Amino acid sequence: MEAIETRYRTQTCGQLRQSDVGKTVKLAGWVHSYRDHGGLVFVDLRDRDGITQLVFDPDTCGQLVHEESRRLRSEFVISISGKITARSAEALNKKIPTGEIEIHVQTMDLLSAAATPPFTPDEHESINEERRLEYRYIDLRRPEMSQTLRTRYRVSKIMRDYLGERGFWEIETPFLTKSTPEGSRDFIVPSRLVPGSFYALPQSPQLFKQILMVGGVDKYMQIVRCFRDEDPRADRQAEFTQLDVEMSFIDKENIIAIIEGLLRTIWKEILGVEIPDPIPHMDYDEAVNRYGTDRPDLRFGMELMDVTDLAHTTDFGVFKSAAMVKCIRVPGGAKLTRKETDALADWSKGYGAKGLAVSKVTATGLDTGIAKFLSGIAPALIGRMEAKEGDLLCFAADQPGVVHKVLGELRLKMARDLKLEPSTPWAWVWVVNFPLLDWDAEEKKWNAVHHPFTSPRDEDMSNLSNRDQGVLSSLKSKAYDIVLNGYELGGGSIRIHRMDIQQEIFSILGINPEQQKLRFGFLLDALKFGAPPHGGLALGLDRIVMLLRGTSNIRDVIAFPKTQSGADLMCGSPSELDEKQLRETHIRLSLAPKPATT
Repeated sequence: MEAIETRYRTQTCGQLRQSDVGKTVKLAGWVHSYRDHGGLVFVDLRDRDGITQLVFDPDTCGQLVHEESRRLRSEFVISISGKITARSAEALNKKIPTGEIEIHVQTMDLLSAAATPPFTPDEHESINEERRLEYRYIDLRRPEMSQTLRTRYRVSKIMRDYLGERGFWEIETPFLTKSTPEGSRDFIVPSRLVPGSFYALPQSPQLFKQILMVGGVDKYMQIVRCFRDEDPRADRQAEFTQLDVEMSFIDKENIIAIIEGLLRTIWKEILGVEIPDPIPHMDYDEAVNRYGTDRPDLRFGMELMDVTDLAHTTDFGVFKSAAMVKCIRVPGGAKLTRKETDALADWSKGYGAKGLAVSKVTATGLDTGIAKFLSGIAPALIGRMEAKEGDLLCFAADQPGVVHKVLGELRLKMARDLKLEPSTPWAWVWVVNFPLLDWDAEEKKWNAVHHPFTSPRDEDMSNLSNRDQGVLSSLKSKAYDIVLNGYELGGGSIRIHRMDIQQEIFSILGINPEQQKLRFGFLLDALKFGAPPHGGLALGLDRIVMLLRGTSNIRDVIAFPKTQSGADLMCGSPSELDEKQLRETHIRLSLAPKPATT
């Protein structure tokens, strides 16, 4: 970092090197650590750029400053001036870039004293996350957090520069908008000026960016905050940041090429890593059949193998009656104990399964678990699975949706629990040819797999008017997701640009003409007045930075994240409003009484 010279500092704490010896400089920052050796006081001074060792020697700084230095404590903020000297050979610190030099302090200003902190930046690993989020300003002082925020800034800058050079305009879209739920709950905002009416915070700028294309903008981008009132997870937050991109007069190959080039630039500039050119494609159906999910992690084997035909020939009742039986081979999994495999069966119930069948591969065939039911098919099964002695075979038998969900999650769990070595550090894939629609048997209605504005493939357009369930379930869309190491980094599609097609899709989804006009009238009107073919994609900035920084917790890469329950522990939100604010926004609360306390 290039420091701006001020009254407090001429350099930052990570800049100085051996070549600077002899210079007189000013530094400012936080006391990272201090060591009082009586005659000399050593202080490690920290700012976001690094750490420099200070030496308080009474012969250099004088007795008064030396006495003041002995009263310094962790996280005090000071400014010093002094002369850079080379460390002796035995005092070199090769762990930090400034480890060849130190500053012999001449003057010091105490800028801010600090109370004893609840923890220091070095103690973060032993401090629970909720405590760190409560005192986030201390947690942010960690070098890892500084590096993460710097990476986040660099990624955002690369995105803007890359797309700007290709003719994209960054255009802001509204945060106070109309509620048009896209599958998740909206955060709603009451209107003070229109009693009984509400805005919604956007789940994405989807409709606005489409309307920008109708307005002739041609190439749009925005790094934008989005909001979904859903349960946060390790890789998801109620408010998140995405790169939003839309282009006119394109096909999916054009937008895929743009995004690939952007990702290639990010990984090269941030990590020095080359990614495949081009990134391979995989059909949705293949991804689900082989990996159990539309966001497959390709770094490990354990592909799902259909063994329904073999299973139906056994006397095992669960297998004989199942619509589908699939199996995965866990390399080295035979070392799991009976207790551990029983625990897997209980774990699988959380994903809708009735249980999980297992058998271990030995030198002579199959053993333990359900081996006794598989004697007639054991050789064929071992051959199909290419199983080896010491492997574990895991079976799921149920409806296809349950089988794929359970085994898709199980292969990831096994990779984590057994610490399987990945075949590559980065496994990229585009998942394409998604279904257009998904039938909800419980609600007895169709849902859009991506969103209702996704275009069907050209060859499927003629079947939109056919209400046969089999026909509609076979329709494919012009949607595409970019997946890395099992994480969906982003998704997009070619949009519907004809009003009649959009109305037909709404109709299939059970949105009648009156509801269409009420909820989406402004979009339909826009399409009516001439819309270009257009499409786009949104990339999750938080997830990209999460992977670049090698963490699996999205809260690690957001300056002020929410907890799993959606709370901001530092600010204390969400919080109650006072009666005056409720009156002004025309809201009356009707809450269940709080339980009495004893």
